[in-house]
Amino acid sequence: MTGKVFLVGSGPGGISLLTLRAQQVLQDADVILYDQLPGDEILAALPEKAEKIDCGKFGGMHTLEQSEIEELMVRRALEGKNVVRLKGGDPFLFGRGGEELETLRERGIPVELVPGVTSAIAVPGSAGIPVTHRKYASCVTIVTGHEDPGKDEPAIDWENLAGNSGTLVILMGVRNLPVIARKLVSCGKDPETPVAIIERGMRPDQRVTTGTLATIGDIAKARGVRPPAVIVIGDVVCMYREDDPWLVRV
Repeated sequence: MTGKVFLVGSGPGGISLLTLRAQQVLQDADVILYDQLPGDEILAALPEKAEKIDCGKFGGMHTLEQSEIEELMVRRALEGKNVVRLKGGDPFLFGRGGEELETLRERGIPVELVPGVTSAIAVPGSAGIPVTHRKYASCVTIVTGHEDPGKDEPAIDWENLAGNSGTLVILMGVRNLPVIARKLVSCGKDPETPVAIIERGMRPDQRVTTGTLATIGDIAKARGVRPPAVIVIGDVVCMYREDDPWLVRV
């Protein structure tokens, strides 16, 4: 009897934003394939009875290649097991969940998506930065800062993004931030546009670094900014307060 695969989003970090459905399928799981983004609190709460397999990808180092992860999911499901692929944020937002769905469909494996709270909105919010605001931005664009290196040409239209007055949120962009900032400025974006980088969002050691498109590369380097981090570009960054006595984070 074929089992089932659950593509589960764990949210931006911390067990308090793990959905009820995610908790249910984790408790019933026979196998859990996890990456590093769910965070220590969630990983520590995984059921002891489940087989747990580290599939983390960090800074270019892959514990398992994507093809190996997908083959593991298929193999365990064909053994009749309930398999959870546990990801940070939401599986279908730069989480390669779409690729995994395609593979599972091709192999005839039942699959269920369990959405997660995306870090693209929750992490800026935890720092007091709304991604939209009636005074500052009526739209938000979420972009990957790390495109597939196998593409013949980049799919991101930086010129279009530079001319957009809304908020730009970049995920997985710390390494390429200086290049991204230069591209936006060269395409016409005001170099004084505010930028915030939120590292380790919604965790006890969350840290926010601010600057402008002209300065953020040097500031981030001087502060030793590292992933995981969410980058926010736009006027909404002016809402950030370093010491905000009224802002409570979960």
